[in-house]
Amino acid sequence: MVLTDILKRWQQLKGKKAILCTGTDEHGLKVQRAAAKAGIEPKPFCDKGAEIFKDLARKAEIANDHFVRTTDREHKDAVEYAWFLLSEKGYIYTSKHEGWYSVTDEAFYPQSAVQLYLDPPTGRKVMTSIETGSEVEWSSEKNYHFRLSTFRQLLLDFYKANPKWIAPEHRMKEVVQAVESGLEDLSISRPSDRLTWGIRVPDDESQTIYVWLDALMNYVTKAGYPWRPDRESAGGWPADCHVIGKDIVRFHCIYWPAFLMALGLPLPKQILTHGHWTLGGLKMSKSTGKVVDPFHALDRFGPDVMRFYLAHYGGLQDDADYDNMRIIALYNNFLNGSLGNLASRVMRGKRWSVRGAIERIGENVAEECEEGPGSKFYKNTLTLVPASVEKALNSANPRDALYQLAELVRGTNRFFQMSQPWDKVLDFAPGEPGPDVDKTVFLAAEGLRIAGILLQPYMPNKAKMLLDQLGVDGSRRKFEYCRPGSDLDYGVPMIELGRMHKGVLFPPLTSEE
Repeated sequence: MVLTDILKRWQQLKGKKAILCTGTDEHGLKVQRAAAKAGIEPKPFCDKGAEIFKDLARKAEIANDHFVRTTDREHKDAVEYAWFLLSEKGYIYTSKHEGWYSVTDEAFYPQSAVQLYLDPPTGRKVMTSIETGSEVEWSSEKNYHFRLSTFRQLLLDFYKANPKWIAPEHRMKEVVQAVESGLEDLSISRPSDRLTWGIRVPDDESQTIYVWLDALMNYVTKAGYPWRPDRESAGGWPADCHVIGKDIVRFHCIYWPAFLMALGLPLPKQILTHGHWTLGGLKMSKSTGKVVDPFHALDRFGPDVMRFYLAHYGGLQDDADYDNMRIIALYNNFLNGSLGNLASRVMRGKRWSVRGAIERIGENVAEECEEGPGSKFYKNTLTLVPASVEKALNSANPRDALYQLAELVRGTNRFFQMSQPWDKVLDFAPGEPGPDVDKTVFLAAEGLRIAGILLQPYMPNKAKMLLDQLGVDGSRRKFEYCRPGSDLDYGVPMIELGRMHKGVLFPPLTSEE
């Protein structure tokens, strides 16, 4: 959710309209069994789960426009309509299906994709999926199938024409290899006497629609599907980016595009896949107690700090290990020690004025920085970093963009410290500390202003506070103003800068925290 929210806010930073959809996938045998274990009906069980995720999105400052639940009536209608079209086009047929089925993954696996596993705590011998480690059970049943094999070459042609469709690159290669090795037709229903919790197959109450065909339709549901002929793109389809975990790549990168091709709908423009968060180097699991409570983390560190940490350390290529000490170190060393300290030193200096420096230096900054002190910082950092951040975010890589942003802050800090403006203030000109000091203060303030604008997708509250402290007008907080000298009307704080902890951007962590 955080990665997707960053990408949405980035588009808004560029002045574009952006729509973010998240939600809960609520049907399937896994949910049915979990509800039975909890002793309640599936719907109220899902109601409770959906509220938890809605609350989590709110607390994490996720600016989602839609929260889809696959139990919504409009979603059910869209799924039934899609089934009807697939059937009419001849892509659905009935057949007996046998194979290893994982309730956890809601998927069948061939013999080559499972292995015998000895469970150490219990000594049980179980068959598991090699890909996910989930337990599987043998299943034999008659159900409906989707002609997935028909789309093998169409998918391969699409991958070849769009080599960067899946990011990171190594997962694109894995998907291509999987499709090249052959595609079997996909079982897309389950007997309703075994799976009662789901959308029934139209005109066949004995079968329930496969949860992944059901769930994947949520994206077009919230874009208004089925839509009128003149309203195809009104709701935002095709999506510019789907953000998914690495464990559901097969469903989103093979099944989903095949379904869309069969329905005659455009495919999403990109799939961004990410690794998992581990704890102590091991996969998080409620059964073993190895979990992190996100609500507790948000209450402890605040949403902005948690968003920054997740984006900074979260793995796209590989898994990342969650560590509270790392959050604290990141806060103390960078947020408080670098960004917060820089803001305080620049804006609260008693012997200079940010506004005065802008008025005296701003219009001539390009000429002033052509050579001499500050020229390298101006040319190599202030001028170049925004373009590097833009390139990374346009490539759906918020982590790389944040590294560039962090370097902007550190570079501004180094420049300010090396310039030592406090030693260069002219004593004989009250209110005008001298051109060298003005130049240093202006360039440092520009570093803070540009960083504040670019940090908005990551830390919306703290970035707003920083820009308010700098006095940046609300209409000038877009990416187009991330050029040095592009805004010369700031410098008068909109809020009280404060002293001690009150009004401080990143106050020191207390012992209780």
